[in-house]
Amino acid sequence: MKRYKRQITLPEIGISGQQKLADAKVLLVGVGGLGCPVLQNLAAAGVGNIGIVDGDIVEETNLHRQYLYSLSDCGKSKVAVAAEVVSKQNPDIDIIKYPTHFTRKNCFEIASDYQIIVDCTDNIATRYLINDVAVAKGIPMVYASIHKFEGQLSVFNYKNGPTYRCLFPEDDRLEAIQNCNDSGVLGVLPNVLGTMQANEALKIILEIGTILSGNLLLYNSLSNSFQTIEIQKNTNYKSQFKIIDSSISEADFFASNNSMIIDIREEYEEPKLDLETVKNVPLSELNNFLKDIDKHQKIILVCQHGNRSELAVDYLTKKGFANVFHLQNGIESLAKMSNDNR
Repeated sequence: MKRYKRQITLPEIGISGQQKLADAKVLLVGVGGLGCPVLQNLAAAGVGNIGIVDGDIVEETNLHRQYLYSLSDCGKSKVAVAAEVVSKQNPDIDIIKYPTHFTRKNCFEIASDYQIIVDCTDNIATRYLINDVAVAKGIPMVYASIHKFEGQLSVFNYKNGPTYRCLFPEDDRLEAIQNCNDSGVLGVLPNVLGTMQANEALKIILEIGTILSGNLLLYNSLSNSFQTIEIQKNTNYKSQFKIIDSSISEADFFASNNSMIIDIREEYEEPKLDLETVKNVPLSELNNFLKDIDKHQKIILVCQHGNRSELAVDYLTKKGFANVFHLQNGIESLAKMSNDNR
């Protein structure tokens, strides 16, 4: 009662509302720039059960925007560090750890007990997967995305409202995949959007206020301006979820025989993949390169983090290629594997 006194005092919340928060089960996919403030705010508000999913480790480049982590945490699991820090801040809540990536293989098992999914990823393919899992389960998805100085926010699939695919149908053009390249971001921006995501999640749990369903909120940090765009529900929408996993592990990558391995990164991207069997074909040239290739040839695509390669696999599959895979977590995972073996 003492911890939540100022919150309970609000007539819209009260003791009954605080009990709703204590009973709530919220899943966060990603504990990076968006996930850190979402996790901290939900935990501080007393949300009793919070699942956190992330297969990444803390890196020094994270520290300017991911305030749960410190320099001494570099190299450690984000999920492990985040759970430890937040549990100290509020030991009365349960943090359920999933130190793995959210994939087609594990998504339904992970999401089975939760009533809200908060999308805190920077991976477009994972975002579509989160959407489809939320639609299949009939639960809301609290969405945010950031780019440089701008961000956007919405709640999808709330009481049968518009979904992420209603706003962003998958683009079948290969050029569109290149947009998920890493880009810079002002450190404060994900913390602003993450706090707003936490606010939407709390409103859903407490059943108060106006939920940002059917609208996309756009925020520009340079002009400090907000704009809201209405989202139309696509009545022809059908879940695109397929229980197919096209990813291969690092070990399977090195054990692959008779496979065509294609590095779809741009020439400037590091580190280089120093293998004789690898063909370097930038994504923009992939269509032309594959036009005379047997569509039953086993192909493994690789990129920096696995984002572009996963989307490219979906694209090629729709074009009739029957045996296409991608390296999960990309070249970075191979570099980490090499360092771990030293």
